[in-house]
Amino acid sequence: MDIIFKKLNRYFYGKWHIAVLDLERGRWIKDANSRYIPYLKAENANGRHILIQPLKPISCFYLLIDDIDQSIILRHHMDKNGAWKPGRMVVETSPSNYQVWIHSSNALSINDKKYWLQRLASDPGAHPNNRWGRCPGFRNRKEIYRDVYGRYPLSRLIWIDWKNFANIPKPFSHQPWRGVCLNSNLSRVDYIKKDQSATDFSYALALIRRGYTDAQIEKQIKMERLYFKNHSGEKRMAHYLKITIQRAREMINKESHND
Repeated sequence: MDIIFKKLNRYFYGKWHIAVLDLERGRWIKDANSRYIPYLKAENANGRHILIQPLKPISCFYLLIDDIDQSIILRHHMDKNGAWKPGRMVVETSPSNYQVWIHSSNALSINDKKYWLQRLASDPGAHPNNRWGRCPGFRNRKEIYRDVYGRYPLSRLIWIDWKNFANIPKPFSHQPWRGVCLNSNLSRVDYIKKDQSATDFSYALALIRRGYTDAQIEKQIKMERLYFKNHSGEKRMAHYLKITIQRAREMINKESHND
């Protein structure tokens, strides 16, 4: 683990921090110091997630591509000869699922990042502002990944390049984040996640960014979701959709405030 911390320190030029995420209690941040490794291991063993992020002064030079598979890795992050493209840090967060950090030679605005996240097939529900990545060397404690023996997968550092930078061009014109028109073709199937609730939340985020009202979002989800096994009945379904949309709007409002 000490070796991984040293590599991360070189990749982020010593300007990064680490967070412990408890899904019920929230997130608390620690300095990226190896003396905290025993503490972080204990927190991870107790079900908490361990995350990393470059500090604000340099965050504009780093782009995080989230929730991609091997085919996207081959298409966008490796040359035809099998060599990694420059400036990459690749973390396998669960079997065959990856996050890729890109160290850009140019500062990137939030709009630049939105454009390139869409082009590079990142998770469409993940806004680039204040993004955290999973720290290699710790377990991914998402319940969906627990195996039959009760074990969780280790997030593995696959590749890291702290010597080079990626030349990320400025878009000639910023494409809207999944568009802005209500009548454009937008489908829930474009936002499929690990479970139905996560898919609904991701889809709600996209619809909000297009200017849909709460009533329109509720209608779209009800039309496109095939079943509501865990939310049967009109009252339970309405409550579930209300909470989902409310949380999505809260996230969008925080993004706008931070921008």
